Amino acid sequence: MTHSQEKLDQEKEGLVSSLEHLCGHKSGQGATASSPTLTDHNVQHHALTPAHAATSQQRSWYSRFFPSEERVDELFAKENLGNWVVNRSTGEQVFESMPIYVRLGMHILFLHSKKSSLLRYQSVDHLLEELSVSQGKAYDDESDPAAVLEHIKSFVATYAIPLDELLQPDLSSYRNFNAFFARRLRGDARPVAEHTDPTVISSAADCRLTVFSTVDEATRFWIKGKNFSVPSLLGDESTASKFPPGSSLAIFRLAPADYHRYHSPVGPSVAGATKHIKGDYLTVNATVVNENFDVFTNNKRDVLLNTWTPKQGAQGIPYALVAIGAMLVGSIGWSEGAAEGSPANRGQELGWFQYGGSTCIAVFPPEAKVQWDADLLKTSQGGRETIVKVGERIGKSLA
Repeated sequence: MTHSQEKLDQEKEGLVSSLEHLCGHKSGQGATASSPTLTDHNVQHHALTPAHAATSQQRSWYSRFFPSEERVDELFAKENLGNWVVNRSTGEQVFESMPIYVRLGMHILFLHSKKSSLLRYQSVDHLLEELSVSQGKAYDDESDPAAVLEHIKSFVATYAIPLDELLQPDLSSYRNFNAFFARRLRGDARPVAEHTDPTVISSAADCRLTVFSTVDEATRFWIKGKNFSVPSLLGDESTASKFPPGSSLAIFRLAPADYHRYHSPVGPSVAGATKHIKGDYLTVNATVVNENFDVFTNNKRDVLLNTWTPKQGAQGIPYALVAIGAMLVGSIGWSEGAAEGSPANRGQELGWFQYGGSTCIAVFPPEAKVQWDADLLKTSQGGRETIVKVGERIGKSLA
């Protein structure tokens, strides 16, 4: 074996170990285990552990170098180790981060471009897919109810998830972790804003939201992947022909703690066909979207083409809802409201994600004459996401 080959093998071996740690695999448990179980995974200290929990346990070694928490956040943001988001209800800017070892791992994997990162190795791409499948199986595992409950309780405590919003607040009733991850909420937990107005557009998910009046605007302020376009997002020219230049975008990014079901942003509408597009398992975190990675157009995704009638008696307007899988996300699911030919009202459930944060993108053609709410547009053009909830108004059609 040559020295260069030995060095490459050592780099790959270290990467495997690092990625398994990020996924919560206990020492000695490989990504390719034939029957991964939930007991093979640590409850804490992995990619699902948020900053406010992990940092309190691990920050002491670096916090003494900074006079305040704000200085740490400024440094992390500058070095792509976290994201600033805006709380819409208060207008406050909030810094969101993950455990430092997770962020540094993302920094190594996703900084700058695929050609210059560790993802240039085909084996790394293959490893991410193996880890995604393995983690999905582990979170579908029902063999140890005590381990399932332990993970759910830890997740609830870590993210301060309000149990009074859940349709089923009894945590022991969830048969596996994915069942809890795709949990349903009570019917009154997310009221639909101005529900009688068919011209209003509401948030499709509990998410970090960006909105743009055109694709050019989106690529100028937010999406840095060089190959992003409506045809590449939707997968073919035929579908994309319904969305000419001037089409509007809303990008709904779900964080791990968020309610992971997505709903119709408009209505009344009628579901068309759903297209499944194979792809990568790259993270959709804002850090990577802002680098030269085509995550939205390269990742595994489903495209649902719907017809929306914002004005009674007028011809329907097409809109696309794209559900995008992310790093270590096991699956994308669709509800009855997304079945071809099914009618849907605004706020009606359309589908869900299992395990991990992911993204939905809604695309509206120029004929919809979408006018996004001014505060959301301003924040998006400033390179910030806004925290919103399902059913919250985000814009309207002037058609």
